[in-house]
Amino acid sequence: MDEINLRKYDKPLALVFGFLTLALILTLTNQEFLSWAFARHQNLLSWYIRPLFLIPFCYFAYKRSWAGISITIFLLATSMFWFPEPAVVSPETVQFLQMEIDYLTSAWNPAKILITLLVPISLIILGAAFWKRNLFIGLSVIVLIAIGKVTWSVVFGGESGTSLIAPASLGLIICVVLIYFGVRRSRKDKKE
Repeated sequence: MDEINLRKYDKPLALVFGFLTLALILTLTNQEFLSWAFARHQNLLSWYIRPLFLIPFCYFAYKRSWAGISITIFLLATSMFWFPEPAVVSPETVQFLQMEIDYLTSAWNPAKILITLLVPISLIILGAAFWKRNLFIGLSVIVLIAIGKVTWSVVFGGESGTSLIAPASLGLIICVVLIYFGVRRSRKDKKE
């Protein structure tokens, strides 16, 4: 199949994975499933790979592929339980993830709704930046996302929130470097 034929499936695939993502979010309201997922999310590999999903997200936004963006978001959402539950977990990790569970399962108020809406809003802005081929704004949003996630983690998680600094920082560096050079190369290839 060539790219033109794949394009006709772009929006239907995007809708399918959009619905799957919504189904997953609804499934996370089930306490048993939430506990199962967060037990696996204690595996720090999931903490380190999650920021890296910004790379394909930006790539597919740059290529203007709704399906690619939607599939990436679905994979990002499921990545928290890809790895087995670790045999040993640091107390900080347990404390931080318990704070996240408490946050997700506590009552919703206007402040919590606004804070939570920052996630989809930041992804929309990030996607729009790369859709419009604006590398500076795109990379700036990635930096702000990382700062926002670390800030939220420390504010809400206290000392345990600092355990997120290393994965977020490493992920930020890898994302910025790979996306920067990927876009530069793509622009260079177009000029040739």
